[in-house]
Amino acid sequence: MKAYQTLPEGYREILQINLQKDKKTALKINLLAIIVMILLFVLGHFIVPITEFHNMDSLSTYFTQVGVMLLGYVVYMVLHELTHAAVMKAAGGGKVVFGFTGIYAFAGSKEDYFDKISYRCIALAPIVIWGIILGVLCGLIPRSWFWVVWFLQVGNISGAAGDVYVTAKLWKYPDSILVRDTGVDMTIFDKNG
Repeated sequence: MKAYQTLPEGYREILQINLQKDKKTALKINLLAIIVMILLFVLGHFIVPITEFHNMDSLSTYFTQVGVMLLGYVVYMVLHELTHAAVMKAAGGGKVVFGFTGIYAFAGSKEDYFDKISYRCIALAPIVIWGIILGVLCGLIPRSWFWVVWFLQVGNISGAAGDVYVTAKLWKYPDSILVRDTGVDMTIFDKNG
């Protein structure tokens, strides 16, 4: 894995992806995320019926679970972006910037150009790492708390639709590409010729 602090000589911009400006692509990604979310809720229902979460026998337990779920999702969003940042740093990146656009939280770098392998790792690390952690937790927690953790897993997988989209989009490009991800847009560079 490698990051460059300056664009190497002979590289030129070949593609820019900005999901805030490209409304058509953003809509497709968000629709895909909603479909994935629905499918995951259906899958979760086959694992533990949703009616077990909506059991109103103990109203205080229900509200505690909803509170933990909402707080957990906020904590998860922070951990998701910190995971991107940790992998950026591990790849040799410099200063990481964090932000929230009103729609998306992000971690990015205005100074670094990551090679293709590094960028794949950066983009996919949260869905893989947190997917495993949350999956294990779903198997370890009491059945009555399954939906609290499954909600986080649904957010993890469906919320990474943009990361998966960009990774898939870059698949066809040569290994020589470099990616600068400022958090709100990705610019892809390749060698001339």
